[in-house]
Amino acid sequence: MTRHLIPGIRSLVLAGGMLAGFTVMANAEQVSRESDIGHLRLGQRVFVDDGSCPVGRIKLVTGAKLSTAGVVRTVACVARSGARR
Repeated sequence: MTRHLIPGIRSLVLAGGMLAGFTVMANAEQVSRESDIGHLRLGQRVFVDDGSCPVGRIKLVTGAKLSTAGVVRTVACVARSGARR
């Protein structure tokens, strides 16, 4: 009996993991200027399409760590995925 339940549980766990991955990707917003970001939360990721990165890449601003002055931002050019908005 339990032998028939294991494939179903495995499929459920796999589907849940995929859904969680899509949710993380959907949480990253996109703005046209870095000044449009405002207050950045710890761990928040924002794509900035200001043309400062090479073709096929987009700027990713991340709230990297907490300091006494607030959240420290890191900036990196990452591969653009999907169509340009």
